[in-house]
Amino acid sequence: MDILRHFVFCPRCAQRLPQPPPAPNYIECTGCRFRCYFNAGAAAACFVWRSDGKVLFIRRAKDPAQGRLAPPGGFVDAGESAEQAVTREIFEEVGFQISPPEFLGSFPNSYFFREIHYTTLDLFFTATLESTSGVTNPEEVQSLVWLNPMDVDPDEMAFPSMKAALILLKSNGGRVSLG
Repeated sequence: MDILRHFVFCPRCAQRLPQPPPAPNYIECTGCRFRCYFNAGAAAACFVWRSDGKVLFIRRAKDPAQGRLAPPGGFVDAGESAEQAVTREIFEEVGFQISPPEFLGSFPNSYFFREIHYTTLDLFFTATLESTSGVTNPEEVQSLVWLNPMDVDPDEMAFPSMKAALILLKSNGGRVSLG
């Protein structure tokens, strides 16, 4: 795991950590026995359906994958469910209210940010558009694109997990049960 290389000293007692680490997903100090696991971070994204059968995609405003297509979403905060996170992220990114999200599937991913590969588990949902009361956040979103998901080339998606989620959505005929 790429992030482990950044831990040279124990965060508890400052002793030099053994290299390589004892396992691919944790560090352990041989002095004070401090052990810290580095598991996948959770992220959530949602395919939001409009009444005309089109789905909301964003073009990412920043790296990684700047300018590429993605369903809106982001990281799950501590103490938050994936459904709460995706609802919050959609409102923060594009100002939209959605129906309660329904689970579509999950896929592992690697998120490269500031020279570190973060391991993530990306959770995908579907929902319908309830309202468009807010404003798009230009720091997160370059543009909004409403597309028929059956017409979207999976290779245009920002991350491999998003490509897999789109393929799963398409395998369901481009639509899943929404209530």
